[in-house]
Amino acid sequence: MGYLDHARVGPLSPGAAAALAGAAALAGRPDLDRLFALSDAARASAARLLGARPHEIALAPSTSNGLFTAAAALRGPGTVLVPRDEFPANVYPWLRFAGRGGPDVRLVDPDGRRHITPGLLRRHLTPDVTALTVSAVDSLTGHVAPLAALKELLGPDRLLIVDAIQGLGAVPLETDAADILVSGGQKWLRAGWGAALLLIRDRCAGHLGPGIGGWAGVTEPFAPSHPAPPLPGAAAHLATNPDLPAAAALGAALDGLLDQGGPAAVGARVRATLAELLDRAKRAGAEVLLDGLGERERAGIGTFRLPGQDPAAVHRALAAAGVTTTRRGEWIRLSPHASTPAAATDLFTEALRPLVRPPRPHGRTGAGTTARADAGPSGTAAAHAGTGTPATTGTGPHAPADAGPSGTAAAHPGAGTPPAPGTGPHAPAGTPHGTSSHSTSAGTSSTATPRTQEPTCPTT
Repeated sequence: MGYLDHARVGPLSPGAAAALAGAAALAGRPDLDRLFALSDAARASAARLLGARPHEIALAPSTSNGLFTAAAALRGPGTVLVPRDEFPANVYPWLRFAGRGGPDVRLVDPDGRRHITPGLLRRHLTPDVTALTVSAVDSLTGHVAPLAALKELLGPDRLLIVDAIQGLGAVPLETDAADILVSGGQKWLRAGWGAALLLIRDRCAGHLGPGIGGWAGVTEPFAPSHPAPPLPGAAAHLATNPDLPAAAALGAALDGLLDQGGPAAVGARVRATLAELLDRAKRAGAEVLLDGLGERERAGIGTFRLPGQDPAAVHRALAAAGVTTTRRGEWIRLSPHASTPAAATDLFTEALRPLVRPPRPHGRTGAGTTARADAGPSGTAAAHAGTGTPATTGTGPHAPADAGPSGTAAAHPGAGTPPAPGTGPHAPAGTPHGTSSHSTSAGTSSTATPRTQEPTCPTT
């Protein structure tokens, strides 16, 4: 009920789960014709969603793989602009292919907290620039990139390459502006892992080589001599066949999104729920990152911190109360979906209540015992040691923050010290972009289920 972490991973939708089970049964026979038909149907649904031709869509294994595919195909010389705060999945492909036939990489410092703006692009749009790669939605702040305005500045001869995983399925995006777009299905589309949309529009074919295109990307894979001519469209860039059951799940998720009224209808519900959550957080004294964004400037992600509170303790307290979020350094990220029930907002509010400290009075009561107003919501103030009685474990101001929503939890002592420069939500976590993408500190989810990639690898 309290799952507010779709920006990390979205639980499989019922439609996607059923399609995955059905495709797995087909694979057990195996019935390859029907499996490939499901993959083709997924491509057709993606084309409907993105306003593209079906041959402009291919299915890659993941967002990262799709971005590496684009980086391998983009020819040099030239320069690709990469916002310094991009998530690492959209940084490493360009770094790896720079000097290997791809364009040079120029990391661009953000314009305030917005990860990309037309003004920022304009200042860096030198004659050598051939492409801009950017996240449609910043994974920390939720800021939506103005894709149409960015493409207008780039013009027809420069490419706009978009990592759309944090927006597709959550809110409407200006996908018509993207020359290349990649999005996995495991977050807002709720399709699970194993398949990602790879859109490569016909208009950018002249900028691209075969890249990592393999035997699945040519017209005659068993020709007597190689290389054979490439397939038309995005399929030319496939190294091999897609994961067919994962493709079936992705297709079902896309159909479900379209059946619900598409991104506009789903996005309205996502944004309304997020706005209510952030309003509740602010009423509890929270600071919201990029507060004041316009309605269309924020997607399904909102991030907050409680001044004076240890963010790790806040994260633990939310988890103990059954509220699943991600912590990025000093910030707690919220990412509800259209399916998030109203009860989740109330649960979140109750989980915050024990963390809010009322003002501390300066009066004295009794024989030298200072009254403590921050002893917790029970109304029983714990006494300072000295002449009074020490506070009972779990009820005083230094009670563990993960004690749960019962009104006995408070922050750990010493909380609230902000991280030193370079250690906050945009600090590098050992990636070459000290320079890095969204936040390079590893995201920590409050789910109890262990993840093999945590905490050493960043998550979106």
